Amino acid sequence: MDIRELQKILQESGVVGAGGAGFPTYGKLTDKADTILLNCAECEPLLKLHRQLLEKHAYEIMKTFHMIRETLGASEAVIGIKRSYVQTVNALRAHIEEFPGMRIHLLEEVYPMGDEVVLIYEATGRVVRPGGLPIEQGVAVFNVETVYNAYRAVEKQKPVTDKYISVVGEVSNPVTVRVPIGCTLDEVTAQAGTVTVRNPVYFVGGPMMGRIGSGQEPVTKTTNAILVLPEDHVIVMKKRRTSSIDLKRAASICCQCSTCTDLCPRNNLGHPIDPARFMRAASNQDFRDLNPYLDASFCSSCGVCEMYSCPQSLAPRSLLADMKAGLRKNGLKPPQGVQPKPVKEAREYRKVPEARLMARLALTKYDREAPIDETLVRVPKVKILLSQHIGAPAQAVVSVGDEVTRGQMIAKPGNGLSVGIHASICGKVTEVTDRFVTIAAE
Repeated sequence: MDIRELQKILQESGVVGAGGAGFPTYGKLTDKADTILLNCAECEPLLKLHRQLLEKHAYEIMKTFHMIRETLGASEAVIGIKRSYVQTVNALRAHIEEFPGMRIHLLEEVYPMGDEVVLIYEATGRVVRPGGLPIEQGVAVFNVETVYNAYRAVEKQKPVTDKYISVVGEVSNPVTVRVPIGCTLDEVTAQAGTVTVRNPVYFVGGPMMGRIGSGQEPVTKTTNAILVLPEDHVIVMKKRRTSSIDLKRAASICCQCSTCTDLCPRNNLGHPIDPARFMRAASNQDFRDLNPYLDASFCSSCGVCEMYSCPQSLAPRSLLADMKAGLRKNGLKPPQGVQPKPVKEAREYRKVPEARLMARLALTKYDREAPIDETLVRVPKVKILLSQHIGAPAQAVVSVGDEVTRGQMIAKPGNGLSVGIHASICGKVTEVTDRFVTIAAE
């Protein structure tokens, strides 16, 4: 199979990054990659689906990963996985000799190991420049579920119609389930038994980089986890704070300890992001040097500074995110051509142990088994968004009243970087807009 053929299959099948921003996978396929990297680091604490999926479907995923390496002409395929995922590592080792050019790289149990810039350095020793793309270092990164979706598209001719999601936290039976894209978060959470608190809050995507979601919002191709929390949990309280108050708190109590910068994963890799300088400048409204503000563009929003480092419980990550948004809104692009400084020697001693992170955020009690159940959950209707990925939204090709079957294309790729969208259930189209298609089950 050549690159263009594989690109066409993945684009039409709707394969995108099954987490993060949902970058269309076909756009990562290039002969400029000499190394491909499989991300099984479960970036967020409590997430389990990637290790579970890789353990259960090790051969299929490894076979597809090998096929991608051969198609791109890459010299090496690396599986980055935390050494603590013993059962999954054993499943990989059972087949690794069948795939020349593939190796397993064991990772430490630290956060944010799943950040692709951090992962690339750990697995290859290469540093992606600030604001740069992995391919500039000859690396293409794919997560586990993305490669599994590529396997189903290539081998089974099945497009992306469902999503694996871990449901953990204040539920009686934590579980990883397979649900149709477009069902609601409430329907997903119901698969984990009883919610054990009053007025639960759904934290979507993980405790560090996730967001508060509503029960009626639809599942997309990037929904990885639902963490059910009580409304007075420390993570919820942090997320609900306002930036205006955060800035005033910083002006009054920031002690200039610089711990936020000392533990910043990107700063330790030589990137110019400096949360301490930013907080000093922003809280004092000091605009004599604009670099602390412009360098906010290089923040990965991992949350280490805000959720772990700061002894005063300030909010550098949130304020940096506001600054990034403001820069984009006003058409200011990140500084161009910035090269990283040497990786800091102290980096090895400034990693954040995941167990310690969970303890500090009162999450340890939620670190329970969440066994995977691959039975597809049945739902009465779905609301499928036409923009579930970076790039142009897909364009609907169905009308109200049309009968559709599961896997049928309901929206073709838009102009530019885009992928197809498919029906996740069989039924009748009841609503079509430029943002979504609603289907009622038969």
